[in-house]
Amino acid sequence: MNRRLFIGGSLGLCAGAVILPAALKGVMAQRDVIEMQLANGTVSIRLFPDLAPGHVERIKSLVEARFYDGMPFSRVIEGFMAQTGDPIKDPGLDYRRLPALAAEFNRMPFERGTLGMARSRYPHSASHQFFITSARAGFLDQNYTAFGKVTSGIELIDQLRRGASDTGTVANPDVIKSMRLAPVRTV
Repeated sequence: MNRRLFIGGSLGLCAGAVILPAALKGVMAQRDVIEMQLANGTVSIRLFPDLAPGHVERIKSLVEARFYDGMPFSRVIEGFMAQTGDPIKDPGLDYRRLPALAAEFNRMPFERGTLGMARSRYPHSASHQFFITSARAGFLDQNYTAFGKVTSGIELIDQLRRGASDTGTVANPDVIKSMRLAPVRTV
């Protein structure tokens, strides 16, 4: 009898050791989803910390600080991308003091809906601005850090006001109403 209880208990512990990490991975993955509220709906974004951990951590911390609330899409280039993160008003956070991020180039292709970090010509200069591609942009592959993907609402990005044809600068830009980490959903 004791032997059966021991074997049964041991099997239960083994099953728990397999099931628990999988369940925790699912909960952690839910913390890697952002909901971006625009005037005409919600854009859901899946982040990829396994590909660009530093960039994902920066974006998540800025989202939690509500840095992107009220942020304009200041550059929107037809058939290429929409860029945000350049404040038009005081965001309540001294973003100029954020340390530059080291590039985390990876194999994620810049397809329609891919999120990438904006930077200067220097690869290790990304900080707080990001863009969402509206079409395949293969020339960005492994030259800019890709860190996320729009999973729903890409049509809302397509509806953003377009900028000047040469620079993409938008005169009266659409703004992000809010960006939040998606709440953890229980089954």
